[in-house]
Amino acid sequence: MSSSTSPSTTPQTSAPSRFDSKLPNSTPPLTTIPQRYKSNLTPMPSPLRPHCLSCDRMRLWIPPGESLRKSTSSGDENAISISEDQLNRILEVMGSSWAPSTKETYGAGLLVFQVFCDTHKIPEEKRCPISPSILLAFLSSCAGAYSGSALANYAAGLKAWHLLHGQPWLINSRELKATLDGAAALAPPSSKQNKRNPFTPDIIIRIREHLDLNNPKDAAIFACITTSFYAIARLGEFTVPSLKSFDSTKHITRAHVTQKTDRNHLPVTSFYLPSTKSSPLQGEETYWSAQEGLSDPKAALDNHLRINTAHAGAHLFAWKHPNGLRLLTKKELTKRVSQISSTANLPNLKGHGIRIGGTLEYLLRGVPFDVVKAMGRWSSDAFTIYLRDHAIVIAPYIQASPALEHFTHLTMPPVH
Repeated sequence: MSSSTSPSTTPQTSAPSRFDSKLPNSTPPLTTIPQRYKSNLTPMPSPLRPHCLSCDRMRLWIPPGESLRKSTSSGDENAISISEDQLNRILEVMGSSWAPSTKETYGAGLLVFQVFCDTHKIPEEKRCPISPSILLAFLSSCAGAYSGSALANYAAGLKAWHLLHGQPWLINSRELKATLDGAAALAPPSSKQNKRNPFTPDIIIRIREHLDLNNPKDAAIFACITTSFYAIARLGEFTVPSLKSFDSTKHITRAHVTQKTDRNHLPVTSFYLPSTKSSPLQGEETYWSAQEGLSDPKAALDNHLRINTAHAGAHLFAWKHPNGLRLLTKKELTKRVSQISSTANLPNLKGHGIRIGGTLEYLLRGVPFDVVKAMGRWSSDAFTIYLRDHAIVIAPYIQASPALEHFTHLTMPPVH
């Protein structure tokens, strides 16, 4: 009989553990001290709600009956005690699917809700899991002071907070929708944003006239505007929030730009966005092709890359500052556009107007609605709101002899 040990019983001591590995892009140490609460939005002191950044409230503000904290002392013989480190890891993994802006919005709503509960002396155990009556009372109380979209986000945040901490969500979706619809109708005029003026190729060309395309920053700004416009992208997807916030796993780099051709050898420039609002983990792809005229994104990008040379891992629109390579922030771009708008007597242009403008441009060309929807990466038909605001988009479809009649029935979105 052989004395050798079978493979199945050989101790595996040299292989690294696959458990509890360090999470990529895990929550970094806080580098910003949370601001003081506003006088009208200050919660009562509680160990359940430490003073922290808004984006951290979803994770750090815990309900008193959090099921993940229950151990075998609860009477369940099969229950497993969850350590503090394990709990934090669970919360971090679950919360990583939310974009930073979503965490900020949800955190703001959670604060408003807790202040409401403090004001009305609602006991801690009644706040989570929340009852339909308390949620509807909260939303109704806010109606008239907050916009409908803000309250919808707050309700979504409360639901996400319950899910994150293992609490049941007991709210009837039909009742919630009726309340949110009513709150939206009662929203104060001051909470409603003015319609954003869309960018157009002509406006982009007028902006170009006031830029020095041999200047590193201006070259980067113009390339970013034209790329965002013709790719129907959010401006924040091609810029960074601040000079110190660049992360190559979240922000586009020069290595994320590729050239592709279809079977007819038509060229397309593709941009891989590692993390977006709609897909923070897997990212999304957007693209454009060269255009005619002075708003051509290819010419603008080529000029930028020629002037602002950098390594493949650099941010796509980083530019050469006297002190070294500098990130292009959204604030820097919008500030420059605002200056030009004032000088050139252009409409009041905002960053979101770039995506709106790109959408309208393709629709006005008669590009099928489904194609524009795919380019803009919309998961719903929400983008068709632009049709109601701009009658000229549907003008070709409503003539006595529609210019696009031969494929109108294939491309028009459903009527709601």
